[in-house]
Amino acid sequence: MDGRISNFMQAASVRRYEMTEGKERGLRVLDCDNGKIRFLLNESKALDVMQLYHEGQNVSFISKNGFTAREIPFASRFEGGMVYTCGLDSVGAREGYDLHGSLHNIPARVTRVCCDEKGIAAEAEISDTALFAKNLVLCRKIYSAFGSDTLEISDTLENRGACAEAYCLLYHVNVGYPMLDAGARVEGDVSQVIPRTVWAEKQIALREEISMPEAGVEETCCFLKFGQPKASLVNEKLGKKFSLAWSGDTLPHFVQWKSMASGDYALGLEPCTTELDDRFSYRELGAGERVRFLLSLRVERL
Repeated sequence: MDGRISNFMQAASVRRYEMTEGKERGLRVLDCDNGKIRFLLNESKALDVMQLYHEGQNVSFISKNGFTAREIPFASRFEGGMVYTCGLDSVGAREGYDLHGSLHNIPARVTRVCCDEKGIAAEAEISDTALFAKNLVLCRKIYSAFGSDTLEISDTLENRGACAEAYCLLYHVNVGYPMLDAGARVEGDVSQVIPRTVWAEKQIALREEISMPEAGVEETCCFLKFGQPKASLVNEKLGKKFSLAWSGDTLPHFVQWKSMASGDYALGLEPCTTELDDRFSYRELGAGERVRFLLSLRVERL
């Protein structure tokens, strides 16, 4: 270790604690700081990424709901967060299923946490099971090198049951102020844009632009096709760029969700296994099979 450092917590740290106030009471959190970025992992909610900071500045969208340990309707519970994992039973809005599925609400079983000169690593298992039915386990690995501006998520979905099982998965990656601000723009190697609604079709020429918030404006949602599986938000005023890359082979679809509404000001970048609405479809995982999904979140100075 560097002789100038008496305790490695001066350089990087992981703190594990439980929330005690209000709606957050009972949530278990891993608070990780690698010296460049800080990220909060929610043990109580699939080890999803609650919030991401770059050099002290917030990157993620946190809804007015905040974080809650309660199981209440989606509209009153959805926190946004930096990464909100949707699936494995459903994504989007489908009759008979919770909005964006049930995976996010399953507590993670943390199996390893390490913070050293190489970086911060956390591993966990999220089990989605039912009596006489499915036995699906999402093995999640989260890693950030010491002093890096990048957060990597590697998920391996395993079918530990005796029968083939259907699944779907969508990573709801949410950017908020100050990373998201008027004048910022969305960039990527986009080959096709399919608007989800009539409003989105009217706004298609403005898909890449971030405007000032406006009271009551409708959300804009589009399905995108990429060449290179990477999307970025460039904020020249802030002097930073946020980039999301993903495994295009296992996450071949993508949704861009843009809300310019005052108080609900957010950009969602959402790689997924399926499209939504009448285009929804499951994938199948045979008994004993596994499939891997990769995400890389990076914030860099321009």
